[in-house]
Amino acid sequence: MATTDVILETRDLTKSFKGFTAVDKVNLSIQRGHIHALIGPNGAGKTTVFNLLTKYLIPTSGQILLNGKDITPIEASTIARMGMVRSFQISAVFPKLSVLENVRVALQRKEGNSFHFWKSDKVLNNLNEQAERLLDSVGLLSFAHAKTLDLSYGRKRALELATTLALEPEMLLLDEPTQGMGHEDVGVVADLIKKVSANRTILMVEHNLHVVSRLADRITVLQRGAVLTEGDYATVSADPRVKEAYLGIAATEEAA
Repeated sequence: MATTDVILETRDLTKSFKGFTAVDKVNLSIQRGHIHALIGPNGAGKTTVFNLLTKYLIPTSGQILLNGKDITPIEASTIARMGMVRSFQISAVFPKLSVLENVRVALQRKEGNSFHFWKSDKVLNNLNEQAERLLDSVGLLSFAHAKTLDLSYGRKRALELATTLALEPEMLLLDEPTQGMGHEDVGVVADLIKKVSANRTILMVEHNLHVVSRLADRITVLQRGAVLTEGDYATVSADPRVKEAYLGIAATEEAA
């Protein structure tokens, strides 16, 4: 396990929309090397917090710190270069390109050459070895020359993860990584998340409590825009407020 220093921190993070407070003085402390899950019932503010962290939204007040540096006023592209990258919000792949070509595009983005995928194969083939290593890391090497649109949903998610890893992030933010998946794909993607968490930190919003219990070192529960409680899965799942606000709802749905 990695050291316990803090990589990402929020201080009284707040977001209001026309008088409605969607995020209310949220304080997060994400330990380096951990998988940290953000959970809560619908309307709890999870997505808004995520959008604040990744600069899709601007906070009304409060601070966001990455490795001790205040990144509140910094734009998303700069933060990505600083090592914090968001994945899984919407498909970030090109469906008509091959799986290998998608990863090559991502590798060029890291080098600041986003548009070089229009250049000759001779130029692009220099990136093949790196691209193949990334595909192997997510179990897609045998699909390298397949068209992306022909992949199953779970494999497209694995490809998105490979394109994100091409940026060599220190921290990954995953937005509902198993949403809309069948049981088999959920297991595959959960395994991948665990595998790629080596030597990096992951913060994920996730509705699947089985995945959370399996992966998360620490869990923050939100309710009505504020932190309800925080701890490991055993601590959080035993909290009667959590059972009432979230786990009870999920258990009822699963039993239905």
